[in-house]
Amino acid sequence: MELKDCIIKIAGGDIVKLVISKPSAKSNEFIKIVCEKKSKSYQISKYTKTQVFHENTDKEALAERIFSLTDGSFRQINAWDVSFEHMVMISKKGDASYKRKALSEAAPTVSENHNRSKNYILEAKPDILPLVDMGIFTKEGKVVSSMYDKYKQINRYLEIIDDAIKDLKSDSVNIIDFGCGKSYLTFIVYYYLTYIKGIKANIIGLDLKKDVIEKCNEAAKRYNYENLRFELGDINGYKAPFSVDIVMTLHACDTATDFALFNAISWNAKMIFSVPCCQHELNSQIDTENLSALTRYGIIKERFSALATDVIRANLLEYSGYKTNLLEFTDFSHTPKNILIRAVKRSSTTKEHKEKMLSEVNNLIKEFNFSPTLYKLLIEK
Repeated sequence: MELKDCIIKIAGGDIVKLVISKPSAKSNEFIKIVCEKKSKSYQISKYTKTQVFHENTDKEALAERIFSLTDGSFRQINAWDVSFEHMVMISKKGDASYKRKALSEAAPTVSENHNRSKNYILEAKPDILPLVDMGIFTKEGKVVSSMYDKYKQINRYLEIIDDAIKDLKSDSVNIIDFGCGKSYLTFIVYYYLTYIKGIKANIIGLDLKKDVIEKCNEAAKRYNYENLRFELGDINGYKAPFSVDIVMTLHACDTATDFALFNAISWNAKMIFSVPCCQHELNSQIDTENLSALTRYGIIKERFSALATDVIRANLLEYSGYKTNLLEFTDFSHTPKNILIRAVKRSSTTKEHKEKMLSEVNNLIKEFNFSPTLYKLLIEK
């Protein structure tokens, strides 16, 4: 049987995973190739001894792409649909033999890590190189036991994003990540959008530390993340080089979060994902006679000020036309900085709603003598 006919036969069905293995020569560029069905396309992962390269293809082009990757380079193909495993063995002369067998258990569509029952967005596997470099995954693609909480946090962040972008009517997004730091989540968001959701993600990470930016750009190049780059710059007054769809901030300190939110609003960004940090501003301003019990005890004053900061931010985002949620990002026992602000641009906002959101902010400002940065940027400009 001709190899191409075998591949057309397999690809014509509803395969969920395909593995090309047994290189025909030691000089082969790739040692194996894995193709997995995603929501909108098929993700192809091409492994060398030290790296993995990704691409996406649609159903119509799948057979031709699998043939071009296999012909003359590999000796075996294994593929799975919901009922059968398909096997193709290729001789040195290029002749192919095909057989199939019924599956005794479900096809390998879910994570191969059976240590935990929950299915996470990021399956444990070796091609997510940033997680290997972070020490969350071993080189074999298993979750390191001591890093399981961090693994859950990353998946929680992606779950929050995933819920927001489910109605995204675009196959590409432009993203700014303010205060990206070492950018582990930036890399993961790029991987998630590009290789899991099949969305073209153009991401710029912004930070003030030159050495961090250089290392992040080196890593992006090493991972072959072509549309991810990092720049040296300040959140305040940053000029985006493209129309911004999503703004991300993770633990931008104190009022840096306010400048990031203000920029996102000014750009009319479709979505905002922000995990604030170090909300000192209102703690130093708070002064109230009617509710002085809230300021008597230091730890209560600190926590109330932090919560008030994020309530004001959320209301001002609502005032600016966003549907806003304050969500638990991580377990409080792990860190008290566990609130994520998620804001999604509404198609329209009533005047009454805007007035109510602003009135509530004004009441807080009046009662506690607050002067929040985002309020000054938006309202007192």
